[in-house]
Amino acid sequence: MVKHIVLFKLKDAASADSKLEAARRFKEAIEALPAVIPSIRRIEVGFNINEAESWSIALYSEFDSLADVKAYAVHPAHVAAGKLLAEVRESRACVDYEV
Repeated sequence: MVKHIVLFKLKDAASADSKLEAARRFKEAIEALPAVIPSIRRIEVGFNINEAESWSIALYSEFDSLADVKAYAVHPAHVAAGKLLAEVRESRACVDYEV
């Protein structure tokens, strides 16, 4: 199994309302993906509640293989979900590991 973890930092300059709205739409879109991408074994999006940390959003997902992660990454529904954060996203970090 491969675990795919992505962290997003949102722009300080973006308004709180725009960040919250984009984050909510992103969460909804990502968590709807298993219905259209069957290789997703598990997926969830959480918002950081610790204001002392700089990362705003965490995405956690599980796949059978790295090939499945790569197919998910380019799937049109996933690409569209990612675009929901484009206006407010400052940076992204990702790690994929096998267990």
